[in-house]
Amino acid sequence: MKKAIIGRKLGMTQIFTDKGQVIPVTVVEAGPCTVVQKKTEETDGYCSVQLSFDEVQASKISKPEAGHLEKYGAAPARVLREFKLDDAMSMEPGQVVKADTFEAGDKVDISGKSKGKGYQGVIKRHGQHRGPMAHGSKYHRSPGSMGASAYPSRVPKGKKLPGQMGNKNVTALNLEVVDVDPDENILLIKGAVPGPRGSVVVVKSSVKS
Repeated sequence: MKKAIIGRKLGMTQIFTDKGQVIPVTVVEAGPCTVVQKKTEETDGYCSVQLSFDEVQASKISKPEAGHLEKYGAAPARVLREFKLDDAMSMEPGQVVKADTFEAGDKVDISGKSKGKGYQGVIKRHGQHRGPMAHGSKYHRSPGSMGASAYPSRVPKGKKLPGQMGNKNVTALNLEVVDVDPDENILLIKGAVPGPRGSVVVVKSSVKS
């Protein structure tokens, strides 16, 4: 992985190009992130760095997290993430990673927790069709057959049924960085990004580009 940073989704807007084209963009507050811990082949068997984001009071995080951050001399932070970066060996604890690690034109993958929709039926959750709405039907929005009775005498694995919708980790692949504001630590990402406004997202170099 070439680059990575932790950020916060601020919302969506649109910008205009010199040719008058409208581009929908998601505004992401990317960093600043502090390198908390550096892992090496000698000590851990692999190379990576741990970044922190969103500094808070020590009372706002758990005691194990506070002890871990204090051990490495880092300020209390709400979010910790670990990344296997190509240049992890050249990074040192205390180093700050900002939005200017990316530049316009970069392709990125963005991971976040999708909006929670609550408990939903199969029509909304899986896009299934309803039954006929005539008075004699008595079958309108049910999930359908559960499987054969004699064999295997159970609901087959993977059967699409009602349940919790959304609120899962989702990754949007191969999005484009349209603009970078290093002074405000802002990234403008073309298209939509998972999660509600104010949620934490992780921006990484695209695995497809």
